Amino acid sequence: MNPAELVHILYLVAIVAEAMTAALAAGRRQMDWVGVALLGSITALGGGSVRDVLLGRHPLSWVEHPSYLLITGGAALATIALARQMPHLRRVFLFLDAVGLVVFTVIGCNVAIALDMPVVIVIAAGMITGCVGGVLRDMLCADIPLLFRAELYATVSVVTSLVYLGGQRLGFPHDLVMLAAMVVGLGLRLLALRFGWSMPKFVYTESLH
Repeated sequence: MNPAELVHILYLVAIVAEAMTAALAAGRRQMDWVGVALLGSITALGGGSVRDVLLGRHPLSWVEHPSYLLITGGAALATIALARQMPHLRRVFLFLDAVGLVVFTVIGCNVAIALDMPVVIVIAAGMITGCVGGVLRDMLCADIPLLFRAELYATVSVVTSLVYLGGQRLGFPHDLVMLAAMVVGLGLRLLALRFGWSMPKFVYTESLH
């Protein structure tokens, strides 16, 4: 199996995991089955869709590959039957979410690089692909997006992008750089979860009135 095939397999695993965690969020908001399927697909595919719209890249991934809608919607609906078992799989899904974050980030960077975008846009494309699906999920569920909280999430995406770009600029083989970036990003995310690492919070309690 070459690295490109590995990334594609990890991508499919990641969108399934993202759809299933979104289904649980839908369940906490007592959504109907259509809402569960929609939220699952939006969460899993939303980051890439927003990236492609902003970069003017068409067709969108789920338009080019309609099976992605079936996979994510189906995974979300399957979660309804598996809901009672999900608390026992919490660590598994945290791990898969971390995998999804770094895989989505690398894919987003690749898309921007293929469009010959500047470095800042490449990093932004990686972060949008990795994080915006979760932002859409939280917004639709009326929650504060994880991206805007202190947890190391967007930071992991940025670090993954920097390692990926830096390795390419230094002339290392592409496949090696891609795997190294994902390993570094995954390691950082897992360490942040294990030790509770977070970004500094801004707390302001005074009223201006």
